[in-house]
Amino acid sequence: MPAIDTIRAYLTGLQDRICADIAAADGSATFHEDHWQRAEGGGGRTRILRDGAVFEQAGIGFSDVSGNTLPPSASVARPELAGTSWRAVGVSLVFHPRNPYLPTTHANVRHFRAMRGDDTVAWWFGGGFDLTPFYPFDADVLHWHRAARALCEPFGGDQRYDAHKRWCDEYFLLKHRNETRGVGGLFFDDLHTDFDTDFAYLRAVGDGFLDAYLPIVERRKHTPFGERERQFQLYRRGRYVEFNLVFDRGTLFGLQSGGRSESILMSLPPLVRWEYGYTPAAGSAEARLAHYLRPRDWLRELR
Repeated sequence: MPAIDTIRAYLTGLQDRICADIAAADGSATFHEDHWQRAEGGGGRTRILRDGAVFEQAGIGFSDVSGNTLPPSASVARPELAGTSWRAVGVSLVFHPRNPYLPTTHANVRHFRAMRGDDTVAWWFGGGFDLTPFYPFDADVLHWHRAARALCEPFGGDQRYDAHKRWCDEYFLLKHRNETRGVGGLFFDDLHTDFDTDFAYLRAVGDGFLDAYLPIVERRKHTPFGERERQFQLYRRGRYVEFNLVFDRGTLFGLQSGGRSESILMSLPPLVRWEYGYTPAAGSAEARLAHYLRPRDWLRELR
């Protein structure tokens, strides 16, 4: 099995490439970088772009953390790993655009390895990407899922896409709202069939993110909007906060494992609002969003 530093090198390069392309797409702001160390082992680098022309906030973090005791969220799920040491490397990003017509997005690619002495007890890959529009465009949703389907082609084609698309719909579900966080994408975890193939798929997902997202950025970043759209965007960002603080396993793992709070919570939007009992007007553009917040076969419905 290749050394974990091989995966680390890919992930740091991925962070560099995404930062360069997102800063270029924004055109007016650059990423600020924080290097941090974790007392229990490891550290990382968090990069944040603020108050740009396109992105109100864009955060992308690399972490390489390790420990001798698994946090409760992991040890309960995998009791056979009790007493092992572990190391986890990953890149995670969340971009909050300024324009309500440009969707929020999230992506993550990660590798986990558990050791007992010099022996590897378990390893797996995880990751994916998803899209959260406020004013959806069918062309954007179709492009997003076509890009996801295309990167799955060498790894099982429709079978891989359908499985990881369904997993995404199921994972990013706000159960108390009975709605998905957005229009989905891909999600996978505990992938450990063949190391070389699984690592290649991780790279395909990481590299495919910009192919999926940048065309939407270019298409929507100059769309005119007003205060009504802005207020709806801020309201819907509240759903993003609800998911990340209530359901997201990565947030829970990071906080329980003693991770850097500022880096873990960079996914939260810089501005958000809540409104009690809000109901959009029937037939409005805001009401239309509800039709997109449920699992749908986008490639067949929107072709």
